[in-house]
Amino acid sequence: MSIKWGVAALAAGTLLSSAALADYKITILHTNDFHSRIEPINKYDSGCSEEDDAEGKCFGGSARLETLIKERRGALDNSLLVDGGDQFQGSLFYTYYKGKVAAEMMNTLGYDAMTVGNHEFDDGPEVLRGFMDAVGFPILLSNADVSKEPQLADVLKPSTVIEKNGEKIGLIGLTPADTHELSSPGPNVSFSDPIAAVKAEIEKFSAEGINKIVVLSHSGYEVDKALAAGVSGIDVIVGGHSNTYLSNTSDKAKGAYPTWVDTPEGGKTAIVQAYAYGKFLGELNVTFDDAGVVTEAVGEPIVVDGQIVENAELKDRIKQLAEPLDEIRQEVIGHTSEAIEGSRDVCRAMECSMGNLVAEAMLDRVKAQGVQIAIQNGGGLRSSIDSGDITMGEVLTVLPFQNTLATFLLPGSGVVEALENGVSQIEEGAGRFPQVAGLKFSVDASKPAGERIGDVMVGSGDSWAPIDPAKVYGVVSNNYMRGGGDGYSVFDEKGEEAYDYGPNLEKVVAEFIAKSNGYKPFTDGRIVIK
Repeated sequence: MSIKWGVAALAAGTLLSSAALADYKITILHTNDFHSRIEPINKYDSGCSEEDDAEGKCFGGSARLETLIKERRGALDNSLLVDGGDQFQGSLFYTYYKGKVAAEMMNTLGYDAMTVGNHEFDDGPEVLRGFMDAVGFPILLSNADVSKEPQLADVLKPSTVIEKNGEKIGLIGLTPADTHELSSPGPNVSFSDPIAAVKAEIEKFSAEGINKIVVLSHSGYEVDKALAAGVSGIDVIVGGHSNTYLSNTSDKAKGAYPTWVDTPEGGKTAIVQAYAYGKFLGELNVTFDDAGVVTEAVGEPIVVDGQIVENAELKDRIKQLAEPLDEIRQEVIGHTSEAIEGSRDVCRAMECSMGNLVAEAMLDRVKAQGVQIAIQNGGGLRSSIDSGDITMGEVLTVLPFQNTLATFLLPGSGVVEALENGVSQIEEGAGRFPQVAGLKFSVDASKPAGERIGDVMVGSGDSWAPIDPAKVYGVVSNNYMRGGGDGYSVFDEKGEEAYDYGPNLEKVVAEFIAKSNGYKPFTDGRIVIK
């Protein structure tokens, strides 16, 4: 029997001889996968215009979160504000300032603790260390050995203890075990199994008499459920990484808030997560008995919508911070000998040179991982680029949605199903039209939707072979499509081993252009319209 449950049994057996202590209540407020969305976002999780913001159509942003967090904390007797990782990467605020603005915003909002997400390693240990030095709260990571990394060895701790209203709470941090493949932690950091790491920290807490334990886990919803089922003593897991929306009221939720999992020794662990990008603030109200056992955990994520007024002072500060970002928008990242065609009339109806550029850049970025096929929706391409110098601002105009690369495995039959979806509304100029790399196919628009795709060939080096319906292919797309956007439900339903949170698409394309030493637009007949 675990220490926690042994104490619980002892307490239950002595209730008649001694008065029980009062229940301990605390509210855990939490965010995860904020991805540098310092400014408000629209319903597609990308930038929101000032006009739409004024009309109440925007979500999130640090100034709006500040208002909501301050209001909730003022209404609560006892609260803890934590983050499940991936504050880094996702907007120009990170591109320009790295972790400095994230640190300033998190300090202003009053966070108590955070775990390291995989994207916190995107620019190596040095940038993470700078971020850690700038924040006024502990950043945690238990399933990594940083002892050989001088930037992190003396500061990045596996766990910490925070005292709230006279009670000690043990906090443990986790990040994906495959972060070395997802990010750039460098050669001196290694990652390990989360279950063993958490068990070790719980043993330390138990020896100190700490029986209220919260894991901040940037590991994904499924890993969190396995963690809870494999380790006794965790009271709450605040999750991240999978951008999972949990709710008791929405049919779009992946599970209940909280999701309860039975532990090996007869206890229960409550798992929560609050989607991503600051669109929700999680709020879990937890009650412990005097033995440290959770007797109740209830709550619901709060949508951070346009009804919440932005903090005026913080909004002004964000505007000030945004001014230098125009310099990035003017940065010349390459040159093109001809205009790159990206108009909606072309890219939503046939092969276009912008579609080829973006799809080839996507495939080039991940082909070393065994990915063979790239599919990008034509509606995600928002403009053309004129001949001459190419600025980062032009790339951002073409790709304004802050989408990330998403990789997954899909059988050949699923690839064909995706292409059929992509051409199913070609008459309407729908944005789902597929621009591709590593693929060739024909379209017969005279046939009914669902029967239009033919002659599908998959590239392999310099050769091509007919697609095999039973063979599994590596595919790269963007996170919007991978989640079922533009009708690509096959990606969501049949895609396996999906990872939706790769580098931002605009960054991938800019880097591809930059290394081309003068980009020459092209079409090569990869899509034939009959």
